[in-house]
Amino acid sequence: MPTTKPPKTKPPTTKAPKSPSKKPSEPAAGARAADARPTKAVALGPVARVAEGARRWLIKSEPEVYGIADLERDAHTAWEGVRNYQARNFMRDGMRAGDLVLFYHSNAEPSGVAGVARVHGPALPDPTQFDATSEYFDGTSSPREPRWMMVPFAFVERFAEVVPLEVLKADAALADMLVVQKGQRLSVQPVSGPHFARVLGLAGAQTKA
Repeated sequence: MPTTKPPKTKPPTTKAPKSPSKKPSEPAAGARAADARPTKAVALGPVARVAEGARRWLIKSEPEVYGIADLERDAHTAWEGVRNYQARNFMRDGMRAGDLVLFYHSNAEPSGVAGVARVHGPALPDPTQFDATSEYFDGTSSPREPRWMMVPFAFVERFAEVVPLEVLKADAALADMLVVQKGQRLSVQPVSGPHFARVLGLAGAQTKA
């Protein structure tokens, strides 16, 4: 997950998220994507199997850039800056309004699941791909045929404590969860229903899967 912070954009129906260097009302969501550089699509068998029929997800963000507390403050945000084809496909083709999402803090002490969000609307073209001043600019993408998408998320719940990655890894019921797999770095991942419910249980969450 990169630590760079793209400039602010403001989608029509959502607040743009914020980088720490900007005022609180102008968050920058793009910097949150762990896979924010263009890569070729790769075959990810386990990911594809979990994604089949998935209506539960996990998204990653560095809390210093944009954490669950920021989403709680803003209520809604647009998830910009994703530059990985597999993650883009999950947002564009898989996510639907109302889907629940685990909000994962990466590169943190500790890294782990910090709360719950909800998909707040359909995928839309990511405006940073057309902004020549943004590090997420893609000169080969056009407004008529946009390559990169963003999804709006709404705040649902902030856990009393982060459920650390080490706790997830130690839980036999989560052995097949994508986020605990070695080398799994996608910033947007499908989560099976049982895994989602198990994490909520570990967190003592009020949200029900």
